[in-house]
Amino acid sequence: MANILTAIRLLLALPFAVLMASDARSAAAAAGLLFVAAIATDLLDGMVARRWGTATAAGGAFDHAADFLFVVGGLTGVAHRGAFPWIFPALVTAAFLQYVVDSYWIHRRRALRPSRLGRYNGILYFAPLGGDILVRVGLNFLRPLVTAVVWLLVASTVLSMAARLRASWSAREQLARRPSEEDQTDGRVEEDEEVVLDESERRHLGGSSGKEQDPQHDRH
Repeated sequence: MANILTAIRLLLALPFAVLMASDARSAAAAAGLLFVAAIATDLLDGMVARRWGTATAAGGAFDHAADFLFVVGGLTGVAHRGAFPWIFPALVTAAFLQYVVDSYWIHRRRALRPSRLGRYNGILYFAPLGGDILVRVGLNFLRPLVTAVVWLLVASTVLSMAARLRASWSAREQLARRPSEEDQTDGRVEEDEEVVLDESERRHLGGSSGKEQDPQHDRH
């Protein structure tokens, strides 16, 4: 059931993007209905998954992908109208791709690895879309606020990507150190074994020489 709700949001992404690219007020009203439906499915799918015990890593990835496509589709439509800068949907796309690569390839997780700032950004990306719809249906006084929110999210997205990049670099350095540390450990073990062998050989030689001298003493 949770995946069905997520799939509904995914299916709404393309028509929502088309409606957000239109200048018509009727298109804005229709986009508003799809926007409310998408938020409802986003709130409900997680609740349903937790309630029925069907929450999985794959379901979480599907949920994040549906959110991303819906948001980026809407932002691209608004940028096509010239209301938002193109850097906004471009950065959101880059941040999501970094999120996937960092989680699955760099940290080698089986589930997506969210950051605190990235999680907040993911929620707040819906705000300028809703604000743009309100401006288009007649609430023009909200335009400066919506513009300010857009640029704040641009800045927070850059910060989130920089923080994740630094964490990824640290993780790569740690992974690179592990083989060298294992080699050093193996080298120390080999040295210890050589020392033990040398000592045992010395004892053996010492014992052998003692035995060779005993007959000579007996002859005297």
